[in-house]
Amino acid sequence: MDQTVPVAQMYERLLELASPLSPLDLPLLDAHGATMASDLLLDEKVAIKSGAKISSTQIALAASLGLDRLPSRPHPRVVIISAGDDLVEPGSKLADEDDEFESNSWFLTTFVREAGAHAFRVHTIPETSEELKLIIEDQLVRADLIVISGESHDESFELINTVLSELGEITTIIPNLAESGKHNFGTIGPDKTPIVTLPGDPIGNYLSAEIFIRPMILKMLANNEINRPSKKVKLSKQINLEEGKANYIRGKLNSDGSVEPLENQGSIATLSLADCLITLGEKDKKVSSGDLVNIVLIK
Repeated sequence: MDQTVPVAQMYERLLELASPLSPLDLPLLDAHGATMASDLLLDEKVAIKSGAKISSTQIALAASLGLDRLPSRPHPRVVIISAGDDLVEPGSKLADEDDEFESNSWFLTTFVREAGAHAFRVHTIPETSEELKLIIEDQLVRADLIVISGESHDESFELINTVLSELGEITTIIPNLAESGKHNFGTIGPDKTPIVTLPGDPIGNYLSAEIFIRPMILKMLANNEINRPSKKVKLSKQINLEEGKANYIRGKLNSDGSVEPLENQGSIATLSLADCLITLGEKDKKVSSGDLVNIVLIK
């Protein structure tokens, strides 16, 4: 039987896989979006603090000082792979009603780029364990992290699990999270490259990327802050929870500062419409209109 753990425990276990990358003196344009590896002093005062994300204005400051490089934690290289014989590339035709357009890798590739990583999307969608194993082994040379997802109903999970178990030390676990499912995580290959398997369902895939993968990338960057901003606001409408689990409800902030849960939480459209996540823990029960709730700002 697969182990179910609290979301906070899953978060900590995945962060243990994500070590800050070794600092490099990067050319200014390559340093953009990376993290300062040491303080930059101007007139004996800190002008750019270690751990700060390097922005365009900081690049300009460095250039004005005659610097063409900055000591930086480089962008993590993240390889994104999708696996499953019912997945079809967008732009192609679905062969039958069991097929589905592959969307998770498109989301994950752009998502990890937004977090500050260099992302590599693997275009081939493997159908057999032999194909998947070859793809993963081929990608190890350029990966600081590998993220894999499968079909929306997770039929491909056993395919992925079998291959990863041959390549390294892998744990299968289920976070106590509504709308989620099985995850694999561990290290593979000679360099013990971190790897995480996410649920195939697009909403579960998104939640895991937001809760687990984004903080991993920011830790690799040695960023000063790896979590999104959060605050307490009033709820404008009652929420029906999946009790006993952590719930991350897609929401929209109103002009009066309250938050409204979006209708039809099962729709993938809520992922693009939401500007925040209403976060409710495993011990939280029914919440009503007017209650104070915690939200995480995602836009």
